[in-house]
Formats: sequence, C-alpha cells, structure tokens
Amino acid sequence: MAEVKIPAEVRKEFGKGAARRIRRDSKVPAVVYGHGADPVHVTLPGHELFLALKTPNVLIGLSIDGRNELVIPKAVQRDPLKGFVEHVDLLLVKLGEKVTVEVPIHTEGELAPGGNLLEHVLNALPVEAEATHIPEAVTVSIEGLHAGASILAKDISLPAGTVLAVEEEAVVLQVLAAQAEEPVAEEAEEAEAAEATEA
Repeated sequence: MAEVKIPAEVRKEFGKGAARRIRRDSKVPAVVYGHGADPVHVTLPGHELFLALKTPNVLIGLSIDGRNELVIPKAVQRDPLKGFVEHVDLLLVKLGEKVTVEVPIHTEGELAPGGNLLEHVLNALPVEAEATHIPEAVTVSIEGLHAGASILAKDISLPAGTVLAVEEEAVVLQVLAAQAEEPVAEEAEEAEAAEATEA
C-alpha cells in the first residue's frame, strides 16, 4: 500500500471551542498515539485527510515538527448528517510491524436464481498484517450459492503475510431464503373476490 504524506501541526488548544475553530479553518483535530509514547495532539488539513481516508486502513506519513511518523487511522468520527471528518485517532506503526485491522469484504458473482438474500454477518474481516502491507479489501465469490449456504472466515483466501484475527469458523456471509408472500394478504384478496361475485 502506498504511503500518503500529510503535514501535521502540533495542537496546543483543546476543548470544543478550539475544535470548532480548527474545523472552521477546514482542518481536522487528531491524536497520534502508540509504542508507549505520550499521545500527541495535532491538526491536519481537512481535504488531504478526507482523500486519504477514502482508502481503508491507509498508511499515512505524518510530518510533525520536522520528524516523520508512520500512522494508520484507528477511529474516525464523522458528522452524522454531513459526513465530514470531525476527529481522527492515528496509531503509530513501524516498518515490518504487524497490526490488527478490519478489511472491507467485496463480493463477486451472482447467487443461484430464486430471489434469495445475501446477509453480511461481518461487514469487515479482522486480520493481522504488516503495517505497510495491509490489503485494501478481500474478495469473496458468491457465484451460484443457494439458500442456507454460508462462507466462513477460513474459506476466504488472504494475501501472503496476512492472517485471520477472528475464529476460523466465524460466519462471514450467509444466504437467506427468499421470504414467501404474506398468506394473510392473499386470503383478504380471495375474500374480496368472493364478495364481488356474490354481489
């Protein structure tokens, strides 16, 4: 995964008022932590951060006070209505270090005919991988699956160097049978038809 470079300014002001001022300037408050070091509060350029976060588990190279740090996003708070980033927690990582992250699950193919539904029991797959080699996503084929079929964590092929961070038998996807039409509605229609015939 390519590293995205973002400049960071050390933040001296705290509290809701300070955070609002930062956001008015199109910037985002963030905290950098990990490796036993004291957390560092920083401010990041909003647009650059927004673009970087479009890639899940993006590797970010932060420039803080003349030193470069590698981080990955661990928690992103967004405005529930407008969707813009309000705050982000960044975890310090090192080259070669393994981290546990959740990777998006993409599906390909079509279920067997019959109107069945695909349920995502897990929306993302927990895995352990090197910080600089986190897969952007895992792809699962659902081609031809029938109702009652399920895909377990162990069934998903992972890139070299990536291992599951969840039970192998954990259900990731399952196919649910199509719901039959409500019989009550059918009975009501039949009753109406009978009344119309009698009239």
